[in-house]
Amino acid sequence: MGEFDDKVALITGAGRGQGRSHALALARGGADIIAVDICSGIDTVPYPLATEDDLAETVALVEKEGRRAVAKVADVRDYEALTRAVAKGVAELGNGLDLVIANAGIITFGPVDSTPQQIFQDTLDVNLTGVWNTLEASVPILVEQGRGGSMVITGSTNSYMAKTLESSAGSRSYVASKHGVIGLMRSYALHLGPHSIRVNAVEPTSVNTMLINNDAALKLIEQEQPRHYDVSNLLDVWAVEPEDISAAVKWLCSDAARYVTGIELRVDAGMGVK
Repeated sequence: MGEFDDKVALITGAGRGQGRSHALALARGGADIIAVDICSGIDTVPYPLATEDDLAETVALVEKEGRRAVAKVADVRDYEALTRAVAKGVAELGNGLDLVIANAGIITFGPVDSTPQQIFQDTLDVNLTGVWNTLEASVPILVEQGRGGSMVITGSTNSYMAKTLESSAGSRSYVASKHGVIGLMRSYALHLGPHSIRVNAVEPTSVNTMLINNDAALKLIEQEQPRHYDVSNLLDVWAVEPEDISAAVKWLCSDAARYVTGIELRVDAGMGVK
């Protein structure tokens, strides 16, 4: 028996990276998965986002674990589209909804053919409004079921620090968005506690995914880090792996954390200590 048997997990940004890793971790525990991703690019993001093939691969990998999965292409910025996707996924799997991982996020590093205003708006729309949309699309289902649940929001070291790249409007926008999701986490935890729905955030340091491991980000970090700020971890690792964050997400979703709500769980390799 798995710890998540008969449970259904909704995961945004599930096409690859942390989202795919979370899907597989929860599937190995027995959960069925509703995997959501935008599956298209965003003009201000200088690296490719997940494709429909990536999302289909996530589904196939979950199915190899012996669990069911449905793929839904939806933009977390679009409340109506996301709400429809969640409802359809829940209906197709036919077992309600128990776990919600609001994971979809972007960061814009380096020169792009756009204005700082566009960069700021896109970052906030995905990273902050997208989290709100995800929670709002899920809360009525969880509350109506009356069986509790767990929601986990992907924050960042930039949820509690303001170390940014001086020449990057996207970096400052990212800090604002990741500070904002902690406010959402706390307010939803307060609101949903009486329904036995727990809401927490996980705060990773740099994770070895396309979000940070792309040419634009690496070039800018190499240029600026020696001059402006120190983003190195306390522990001797440049970036943690998605599976390291999935372990924290899995714990927050489990009965082992049944009395844990409203917290920021740092998986930051000690960066916050420095």
